[in-house]
Amino acid sequence: MKMIRCITATAFALALFFSSNNANAQVEIGVKVSPSLAFSRTTAQDKYKFEGEGAKPGFGIGVVADYFFGTNYAVSGGLTYNIKGGNVSYDYSYPDPASNGTVTIKGKDELSLQYLEIPVALKLFTNEITTDTRFYFQAGTSLNTMLNAKVNEKKVDEDGDKYTKRFNTFEIDVLIGIGAEKKIGESTKLFAGITYHRGLTDADDAYYADLFGDSKVELKNNSFSLDLGIKF
Repeated sequence: MKMIRCITATAFALALFFSSNNANAQVEIGVKVSPSLAFSRTTAQDKYKFEGEGAKPGFGIGVVADYFFGTNYAVSGGLTYNIKGGNVSYDYSYPDPASNGTVTIKGKDELSLQYLEIPVALKLFTNEITTDTRFYFQAGTSLNTMLNAKVNEKKVDEDGDKYTKRFNTFEIDVLIGIGAEKKIGESTKLFAGITYHRGLTDADDAYYADLFGDSKVELKNNSFSLDLGIKF
């Protein structure tokens, strides 16, 4: 993971350097929709049985901007509203000295997390593979701000507190994707691709860590999205 971050950071630095010094830079702006499969990745000791319970549907919509600093190279950015999350379960028992019995913490949570995301990626294009059609590969990162959260389809807990308090306001993920775009007019292009988003930071704001009494417990977001859009 450290190597991926280093390569991505270096690619961004080079892309920004060349783009800032290229008088022929071109910007293509468009919109996209991104249905996805989202799931949670957990880090915890086996005794907690804190695990992801499969994928759930997600959805994103937003604007994209490709800033070309060469025929086959671009810095890709934008702004996306995205819904992700996942299902997690846990089943942990430990002895209670006060009662000489056992305390069991057991549950299953369906998480629906809404973010405003700012992705930045280096996008590499092939030459035309057929008339007006090119493949692309992209790698980068995304800074995400939480807008809302639901747990088991509810926005507030039993105490009336919003579930957003369970989660960190900011999140960073790494993204890797492939796709193709086709020119259908003088300046209009359709594109379709698949992108993998892997959370780098802990989405949990110590709720699950406090539940188990272990600060090393983490919850991270992951998703595979199908990106469909048009650029003008």
